[in-house]
Amino acid sequence: MFGNPEQMAQAMRQFADMLSAPQGSGPVNWDMAKNIARHSVVAQGDPSVMEGERRQIVDALSLADLWLNEATTLPSGVSNPQAWSRSEWIENTIPVWRKLCEPIAERMVETMGGALGGSGLPPEAQQMAGPLMGMLKQMGGMMVGQQIGQAIGSLAREVVGTTDIGVPLSDKAALLPGGIASFSEGLEIPSDEIRLYLALREAAHHRLFQHVPWLRSHLLGAVEEYARGITVDTSALEEQIRGLDLNNPAAIQEALSGGGLLKPEETKRQKAALARLETMLALVEGWVATVVDRAAAGKLPSAGALAETVRRRRATGGPAELTFGTLVGLELRPRRLREAAALWRALEEARGVDGRDALWSHPDLMPTADDLDDPQAFVRGETAWDISQLEAKPDEGEGDKS
Repeated sequence: MFGNPEQMAQAMRQFADMLSAPQGSGPVNWDMAKNIARHSVVAQGDPSVMEGERRQIVDALSLADLWLNEATTLPSGVSNPQAWSRSEWIENTIPVWRKLCEPIAERMVETMGGALGGSGLPPEAQQMAGPLMGMLKQMGGMMVGQQIGQAIGSLAREVVGTTDIGVPLSDKAALLPGGIASFSEGLEIPSDEIRLYLALREAAHHRLFQHVPWLRSHLLGAVEEYARGITVDTSALEEQIRGLDLNNPAAIQEALSGGGLLKPEETKRQKAALARLETMLALVEGWVATVVDRAAAGKLPSAGALAETVRRRRATGGPAELTFGTLVGLELRPRRLREAAALWRALEEARGVDGRDALWSHPDLMPTADDLDDPQAFVRGETAWDISQLEAKPDEGEGDKS
């Protein structure tokens, strides 16, 4: 595995990060995760953003935001457009990754702590092994942190902005010149059109998440619900740990980097939460696609081709996205993009832009997975809701139809 000197050097750096990074109060060693992610992008080249590139990105986001004014009633969500290197993307998105990953990571670390610490020992033996078990639980946090760091580093080499996975990873709208260059490979489309189209998508996402106050917590809540009932098969972990030579850093590195080592087992509870999450992500992506199509119509000749490229990218996911899905046990990816986009288009045709966007006023108004099967029936059958009545009954809670 380490025949290449560069691979050996990278493994030793990651192992040094594991040993030197301070352990935080949470289950995952996030300092170590961030260091591993940054090392991985720097190792493959991560140049700083040049002033000319920064100006192109800022101008594209500003123009895109103007075009969106004609396509949606939601106000601007872009106040300070940014251009980031991949390392800057990692630095600025870690807080949201922490919210996404920690509910699941906490359950996994607890389970691993029991597996590593011999939870089947008699109480007296467990008490004597207390300090060792604490150290082993910390090792579990380091294992999860290492895999999260690797996954975030891989994603940083694929993303173009802060909204690629459907959940804004920062309050700031930003694009990555390096990511746009990678996205553009093989496309016979002018670079300024590609940049502007991706800016439209970034700015549209930020309008939605900045001005629909319940949406972010709704998505994060689905992730937390998924985590609450999680179980982890630790047999593979125990097999890896058994006979591990603690004096061999390379062996430890190899043991801790097993991609399937921490894969959770999915239960009915997780499947239900995942279905709700996928439906809402599809509705977000479908709305963004509809709004961007409207904003780009007659202005961006390549909009149709770029929309199809993005659809394929979102529907299949790249290698890094699949890696992250395996790591946390769920894929932050919508599965019904076309149906959701068709529903938003049907709503726009029937009720206009105002009526289409009004559905974001309250989660109880949102279409369900069943509604995606027949968008026209949803449009025909939906009666006018009195938002004031919904908001006047907070004690009844927010329904979860997504």
